[in-house]
Order: sequence, then C-alpha cells, then structure tokens
Amino acid sequence: MSAETYLFMANVAVWLGIAGYLCFLGGKASGLEKRVAQLELLGDRDD
Repeated sequence: MSAETYLFMANVAVWLGIAGYLCFLGGKASGLEKRVAQLELLGDRDD
C-alpha cells in the first residue's frame, strides 16, 4: 500500500474515534439531563 492509503486509513480511524467519543458524550449528557430533571421535580416538591 502507498503512503497516501495509510494516511487516509489513519484519518478515517481518527474521525471514527472522534465520532465515537461525541456519541459517548451525548449519551452522558442525556443521562445528566434526566437526573437534573428528576432533581428539579424533587426540589419542587419540597417548596
């Protein structure tokens, strides 16, 4: 294989890693939003 092919494969691997990390962060953010909503509901009950 040529150097350009390796460069392209590395570029694809990096972007796949970035996309996977962003999906991971999106999942974590979604979970945190649910927890904040639950805490807000609990806070409203106490007021």
